[in-house]
This record gives sequence, C-alpha cells and structure tokens, in this order.
Amino acid sequence: MKALCILIAALSIISCQNQGKEDINKAKQASIDSMKVEINKQRVIDSMKTEMAKIKEEQKVESQKVVVVHQQADRPVAAPQTTAKKKGWSSAAKGAVIGAGVGAVTGAIVSKKKGQGAIIGGLAGAGVGAGTGAIIDGSKKKKE
Repeated sequence: MKALCILIAALSIISCQNQGKEDINKAKQASIDSMKVEINKQRVIDSMKTEMAKIKEEQKVESQKVVVVHQQADRPVAAPQTTAKKKGWSSAAKGAVIGAGVGAVTGAIVSKKKGQGAIIGGLAGAGVGAGTGAIIDGSKKKKE
C-alpha cells in the first residue's frame, strides 16, 4: 500500500512538472509569434517611408528643372516654355496603398490562418482606403 501511494505521488509530481514546461513553451512560442508580427509591421512601415522619401525626392528634382531658351535676333521672340509640374499620387492611390498595408497586418494578426488573413485584410483595406481617398479627392476638387 505504501508503494502504491509513493508511486501515485511520484506520478502526480512528474505530470505537474511536464504541464508547467508545456505552459512555458506555449508562452515562449506566443512571444516569438508576436515579435514576428511586430517585425513584419515595422518592415511594412519602413518600406512605406522609403517609397514616400523616393516620391518626395523625385518631386524635388522635378521642381528644380530649368528650361533654357536661346533666341536669335532675326526670329520673333517666343514666350518661354514652362515644364508641367508632376502631380504625384492622388489621395485615392495613397489611401489604397496605406489601407492595403494596414489591412494586411491587421488580417494577419486577427486571423488564425496568417497568410489568408493578410490577403483578405489587404484587399479589404485597399478597397476602403481607395474609397476614402476618392472622397478626399472629390472634396479637394470642389474647393478649387
């Protein structure tokens, strides 16, 4: 009888220790997964910042272009030509890109199937962002 009690006590102690290790491993994996999600979010944000910096640099270069007109004395004088300033992204395009990025990250976080959630969230976010941007474009045209 003593042997049976000792055996049951030993098994319960061992099983409790294994359960604790499993809980610790699950907590570690959850931390690793959340860190991966945060890293992916930061990559999206960094790429968006890089693209916006490129666009600003292109606009800066476009605005610095100068047109030189050579005139000859025997020809009539023509009006100087000006270069058309590049418009840049419309609000609808900006909204679609930002919405797609935010939707993809949110979909990946919320969904159990990360890839599928990111795709669905990205598409939904792009649609909502494009719609919002189109509304902003329309209000800007009314003001002009």
